[in-house]
Amino acid sequence: MPVNLQPLDASLLHPVPGIQLGYAQAGIKKPGRKDILLITLSENTSVAGVFTLNRFCAAPVQVCKEHLASNTSIKALIINTGNANAGTGETGLRDARQTCQEVAAMMHWEASQILPFSTGVILEPLPIQKVIQALPEAKSHLVDDGWFDAAHAIMTTDTVPKAYSLQRNIEGHLISMTGISKGAGMIHPNMATMLGYIGTDAKLPPALLQELTKEIADLSFNAISIDGDTSTNDSFIVMATGKSGLQIENTQSKGYTEFRAMLLETAQQLAQQIVRDGEGATKLMTVHVKGGKTLEECQLVGEAISHSPLVKTAFFASDPNLGRILAAIGYAGIKDLDVNHVQLYLGDVWVAKDGGRNPNYQEADGQRVMKEAEILITVDLGRGSIERTMWTCDFSHEYVSINADYRS
Repeated sequence: MPVNLQPLDASLLHPVPGIQLGYAQAGIKKPGRKDILLITLSENTSVAGVFTLNRFCAAPVQVCKEHLASNTSIKALIINTGNANAGTGETGLRDARQTCQEVAAMMHWEASQILPFSTGVILEPLPIQKVIQALPEAKSHLVDDGWFDAAHAIMTTDTVPKAYSLQRNIEGHLISMTGISKGAGMIHPNMATMLGYIGTDAKLPPALLQELTKEIADLSFNAISIDGDTSTNDSFIVMATGKSGLQIENTQSKGYTEFRAMLLETAQQLAQQIVRDGEGATKLMTVHVKGGKTLEECQLVGEAISHSPLVKTAFFASDPNLGRILAAIGYAGIKDLDVNHVQLYLGDVWVAKDGGRNPNYQEADGQRVMKEAEILITVDLGRGSIERTMWTCDFSHEYVSINADYRS
């Protein structure tokens, strides 16, 4: 079961003026399941994206990058689950482009105005005809308040749909923001096997939106780890329709700070939901690394702890074998780290003091914290004032079972 993740309530998901969403059941992997999502955008919507750095970059990701770089007005996103269209060579690229062409023909737009996305099994051809045949159904379901169904339509091994929504008054304008995400395994920074989509009715120029999207991704979807594996299809898209009347031209504009905080909250909530629903997860761990000289070294330590199988299995068993965390800090890659200045805390318990076991630490205190469903791990490197936060989960027996049977 997901860690403290409540069932999704459709009534809490605000429509975003200028965005419509429609689903279809194409039977790509399993019959009777929502596995196609069409998102349409109003005229002059700004769209920004951040994508996987995996060298086996999936065909739809390659096409997305091409279309975003063409400076055309993006009018729609088309997403399929059940097949990643990755490791499929020229055939995969042709299928991704054909998907865009078919959506464009149906909606009377240009193929370069469509962004394609896929998620699912790698190294298998996309059943393109199933996708094409399902497009009219997706179009027929287009509605303003389709976020709840959309969250279901992008799921793979997720056990629950993931969405987050809020409204804020900024500079006299009511701003709506709603997002959905998917992901439960193959999750690690740069990015994960995740898809994330956030829509808002604020107006930002594309260049500013792209800059902000990259910054927000680094603090959210690039700050989570489930198993240390980076996938081929990872995509995070932000869409700003401008329908609210709020216009933000640059970082000095009135309302920018409030809008940035709104976007960060939404992205971090969606990212944390992915970790809460990590394959087989029973615990959510927040890893806060502070006292660093640079952001990079804080990130190195956070990642080393977050994807260490030994650390994660210890947390699953509530076994306070916390020397594993010290080991991860030591091999993280800070060559001039003085371990005599390192402090380690588990929740409210001071475990390691000045690089060694805190004389006042009692294992019973460590075990008490480890039995909780949500756990804070704090590392103070004692080197500076920079800090970084990541989120991860434990490794359970179920994680192995899920991934052993993934294709069946």
